[in-house]
Amino acid sequence: MLKKIRKIPNFDNAGVLSLKDLKAIPGFPSETDFENDLVAVIECDEDIPCNPCEDVCPHSAIKVGLPITNLPHLDAKKCIGCLKCVAICPGLCIFVINKNFDDKNSLIFIPYEYSPLPNKGQLVRALNRKGEYVCKGIVYKVIKSSKKNSSSIVGIIVPKKFYNEVRHFNF
Repeated sequence: MLKKIRKIPNFDNAGVLSLKDLKAIPGFPSETDFENDLVAVIECDEDIPCNPCEDVCPHSAIKVGLPITNLPHLDAKKCIGCLKCVAICPGLCIFVINKNFDDKNSLIFIPYEYSPLPNKGQLVRALNRKGEYVCKGIVYKVIKSSKKNSSSIVGIIVPKKFYNEVRHFNF
């Protein structure tokens, strides 16, 4: 039996997917889904054997199924933003976003595997997928990993217009 060939996404010169291609990934929420409180954003485009996000999700909001090389699908209506998938993803490609954290800002939870960890209230430089500066951010919450096979998670507050652009930070 022939394997279905997936359309090759459009990467830019830095090897970064366009937002249009990211939105076509089955783990990327719709614009309507972002209007809810917290929602996972799965930016996984690799057809590799991986499914810890499916295993860890307490509400079955993420499905990989068989074969295990399927891309993860997100049912945003089931997602409660518990952050378990962010911590467990070995590819660091899952984020949890509250687009409407307040009137002007969004909250983005980002996997973080560097040392030292930032401190709550610390001003950081919010970066895009290419590592380019986007805006200033403020650390809202730091969840230090207690396991060797999971990432720490840092929540940063950024201006709402950047919720779909900011995916990392430095300080």
